[in-house]
Amino acid sequence: MVSYAYVVPLLPLFAFGLQSLFGRALGRATAWVGIACLAASTAVSLAVLAEVLRGAEAAVSWPWLSLGGATFSMGVRVGPLEAAMIAMVTFVSLMVEVYSVGYMAGDAKFNRFFAIVNLFVGAMLVVVLADNFLLLFAGWEIMGLASYLLIGHWYHDLANARAATKSFLVTRLGDIGLLIGIFVCYQAAGTLDFAVIDAGAASWAPGVATLAALLIFAGAVGKSAQVPLHVWLPDAMAGPTPVSALIHAATMVAAGVFLVARTYPVFEASGTALAVVAVVGGVTAFLAATVGTVQADIKKMLAYSTISQLGYMMLGLGVFGYAAALFHLLSHAFFKALLFLGSGSVIHAARGEQDMHRMGGLFRKLPLTGLTFIVGGLALAGIPPFAGYFSKDEVLLTAWENERWLFWLGAATAGITGFYIARGIYLTFFGRPRDAELYTHAHESPPVMAVPLVVLAVFAAFFGWLGSASLGRLVQAFLALPGEAEPEAAWYAAASTIALAAAGVVAGGLLYGAARPELRAHLVRVLRPVYVLFREKWYFDHLALGATGLGLAASAFVGWFDRTVVDGLVNAVAWFTGVLGQASRRLAVGDAQAYMLTMAGAVLVGLAALLGLGVSRP
Repeated sequence: MVSYAYVVPLLPLFAFGLQSLFGRALGRATAWVGIACLAASTAVSLAVLAEVLRGAEAAVSWPWLSLGGATFSMGVRVGPLEAAMIAMVTFVSLMVEVYSVGYMAGDAKFNRFFAIVNLFVGAMLVVVLADNFLLLFAGWEIMGLASYLLIGHWYHDLANARAATKSFLVTRLGDIGLLIGIFVCYQAAGTLDFAVIDAGAASWAPGVATLAALLIFAGAVGKSAQVPLHVWLPDAMAGPTPVSALIHAATMVAAGVFLVARTYPVFEASGTALAVVAVVGGVTAFLAATVGTVQADIKKMLAYSTISQLGYMMLGLGVFGYAAALFHLLSHAFFKALLFLGSGSVIHAARGEQDMHRMGGLFRKLPLTGLTFIVGGLALAGIPPFAGYFSKDEVLLTAWENERWLFWLGAATAGITGFYIARGIYLTFFGRPRDAELYTHAHESPPVMAVPLVVLAVFAAFFGWLGSASLGRLVQAFLALPGEAEPEAAWYAAASTIALAAAGVVAGGLLYGAARPELRAHLVRVLRPVYVLFREKWYFDHLALGATGLGLAASAFVGWFDRTVVDGLVNAVAWFTGVLGQASRRLAVGDAQAYMLTMAGAVLVGLAALLGLGVSRP
């Protein structure tokens, strides 16, 4: 079965083809065509994972292009990393597609939505299974296009169209770095095949390895929304909520973390690049968590939590916690998909309202949604025994062993995470209703939306029990993992993390559940500089606008230079040619004797010039 892993991306891509060509004829059945293909893809992925757990691996490639002395091939590679990823991507995407049948039921572009979702998932699977940089980059760019189309699904709203354009352009900045990094790897290794690059990266010159790794990391920074290219991800909430779940859990943002993991030998050969990954990841985790504490929009709160958790993953990779980062990537996919789909059920029940300050008391109307959302929230906060605790604890334990200050930064982030998710849960589901009309019309989601919530909640609750030891069996074949931590260090790190996370949850619950509104208003006044800093998102959006303004100014200058100087020179040459043409017209009188006289005169002038040159020659 492992050798047939190429079927995994082909099935959703086949569904995309059917939905694009026959969508009108299929009608609403279009969605179920995609779901059937994705379910089959999930089944194959799980079968591949089962074989890989027993020690199987495979690599299949086909010749594609011969250019000069180089031959490029296209193929798939299935090892522990790829097997774990395709199982997660297909399963979570299947849950999102099933949920979308109910959420998108009344949408005018229903068929188009499901077709692009399958293109999106297929492209992500191509990225995961590609055995070389060329095929990976093709899937990477198709995924970027599909995300642009999904974020801008409701493009008739100008704000949505702008959000899609922003996400496309910001991620392209990172993609430029990735493309240059691919060229550097090819120059160093003489091939684009991952197997050769992985085996030979240790022998590269440190400067070459560092340059290649940092350029590859630039691509990951864009796709996985790390500082400073994280500004696109909150705006991506403009798309339908199932798109948010897909982007934030299983596909696009996971691709950046996967890219670093996939090229990890290059980063190890550098060392310096790993330090950069760790610092960027830690700073991203902390900054995004602080911004999440002041968000009123339920989806934007979750968006900043995604950025923060992606920062944890990069932090883990940067401190040699390869297994821990991969474990957190997988567990995060389940509870973050659950939280976004849960927020979608709330928005669906609230007739499109996303402001948590207008909600309250919805647990009585949406008990299933509320319960599953709480499970996802506790997993996000890292409260045992939920999935997020196990994976986040592994990341922070690795940081404790390798870079102590990053451990404390990550632990503080865990406390902040507990605070803002407790705040969000209380504002949405508990307390008195703050909008009577919204509360009156709220209702639980239909079964087609509720069942995926329950399934994902089971994984969010129990996935962590697999433990990093079982995941270690998967990745041991790819990298040599560090030994077990000392029991004392493991106990101290785990106790510190749990204590801070629990303190954050309790503080959020007390401040928004038991405290009077006047106390919160007083705290905002006292901490106003900090509150404004968080509300303005550490001014990164302002910096982005400034960069955009500089870009527009540079574009205006280039346009002026092109029109005035470049076009001016071209126009001057054309004018001078025209003047010569007008002057020469006076010689065209139609008299043969005059033409002969002119030619004779020209010959005499030429002879005189020639003789003159000859006389002056020494």
